[in-house]
Amino acid sequence: MAKWGEGDPRWIVEERADATNVNNWHWTERDVTSWSQDAISSLLLGLCVEGEEGSCEITDVSNIDGTNKMGIKYKGTVEIPNLSDENDMDDLDICVRLCKDQPNTPLTDLMRKEGVKKIRVALGNYVKHLKTEFSQGMILPTENALNKQNQETQAKVKLDETQIGSSTTKNAPDTGVKISTVSLTVKDTFFTSPEELYRVFLNQEMVQAFTHLAAFVDGCSGGKFRLMEGNVHGQFAELIPDQKIVMKWRVSSWPAGHAATVILNFVNQGSETELILEARGVPSNEEERMKEGWQRYYFDAIKQTFGYGARLC
Repeated sequence: MAKWGEGDPRWIVEERADATNVNNWHWTERDVTSWSQDAISSLLLGLCVEGEEGSCEITDVSNIDGTNKMGIKYKGTVEIPNLSDENDMDDLDICVRLCKDQPNTPLTDLMRKEGVKKIRVALGNYVKHLKTEFSQGMILPTENALNKQNQETQAKVKLDETQIGSSTTKNAPDTGVKISTVSLTVKDTFFTSPEELYRVFLNQEMVQAFTHLAAFVDGCSGGKFRLMEGNVHGQFAELIPDQKIVMKWRVSSWPAGHAATVILNFVNQGSETELILEARGVPSNEEERMKEGWQRYYFDAIKQTFGYGARLC
């Protein structure tokens, strides 16, 4: 099935699960753009959250209007780059931002904490409606989907499909085979201030600039990120402005459920900044690749893109 962000999202195409040879394969295409727009709008429009800070309400499918208790209105946006009927709603990257001309407000945190919860529920209902609406004689479940349903019924647990088609429970990372890990350190010097260098890692446009690839970065504590065409993803666990960034860091090729802890320490040395990377829990066979990758694709790339490799006069 076509996924949003990968190919044309207007078309849904599937093979029938009962196909036995190439001669009796059947698939159906259906333009679901208009239906999807109406469904998402009906589920999200008017969605509102309230707190001590004030209230936030979604006024169209891409914008948020918030009003604090003094009656001051703010505007922001919600970005969801990986909405797909194949993704669990808990895995959605939902980034809440104020518009550029808006001053800081506690309403942003209100929307990130409470609004995001309601958005996940609403989009989960949308996906359910999508599958129901377009499975009535138009799109039949695939063979893998039917097998998954049978397994869920027999075991009475929710199963997740891995990338290679096998199934595992949600608790698999806790009960799986332990792997050998190492800790490592990488240091480099950048001829810029800690403030400027810190901002590079949390700004989506700047990350895209030095990686030369599309990226998703929600640069707040608890915010998620996806880099290198999705091959790297994780979450910001702790942020100390201009001093430290702590991330849960995962490479897609690592064993399922395993993530390392990556800590970036920004040390002010006057006209330059020493950046010290500490990584813990890196799979042993990935140690050199991790070191080389950070040096080449992050440290060196940042210097080349923003000119931080040249000493300031």
